[in-house]
Amino acid sequence: MSDLKIAIIVGSTRPGRNGKAVADWVLDKAGMRTGAKYELVDLADYPLPHLDEALSPALGQYSGAHTKAWAATIAAYDGFVFVSPEYNHSTSGVLKNAIDYLYAEWHNKAAAFVSYGTLGGARAIEHLRAICSELQIAHVRQQVSFSVFTDFEGFSVFKPAPEHGEAAATLFDQLESWAGALQMVRAELR
Repeated sequence: MSDLKIAIIVGSTRPGRNGKAVADWVLDKAGMRTGAKYELVDLADYPLPHLDEALSPALGQYSGAHTKAWAATIAAYDGFVFVSPEYNHSTSGVLKNAIDYLYAEWHNKAAAFVSYGTLGGARAIEHLRAICSELQIAHVRQQVSFSVFTDFEGFSVFKPAPEHGEAAATLFDQLESWAGALQMVRAELR
């Protein structure tokens, strides 16, 4: 097993959310891989208020215990799979808020995106790509997008089409490759 650690971040805390089922599917698909250790990071377990730090996260001078705990969690990972719903043509507010809390903890790491929504969450991913670029997170090309019309029974019971498994395998290959390369970059910068 590689020493790479990848967080699968559940990007919704909404009651009755679909995100946890999608993230569990991602974790299940990642379970057979040997290139990295994948773990769930559920934003429901990190109740971050709207950004309440007085200083810019770029300074790295966090005052809140919740911020320090979140920073320690994110700092421990080499890469991320952001699992995001699409709300109003973007990602969820809770995911954006969690990302905005930190700065250096995201740098020179890799990310991939899994989304769901009426158009497969494509617009949420586009926004996340721009956000990640600003935070120096290298994002891979492959994404996995689930439609609420075809991958959810009654818009709520997650039943993904089989072909998503191949897309997920490609996503993991790309993510592990970039996360490994950036792990070396971070080591050289220390």
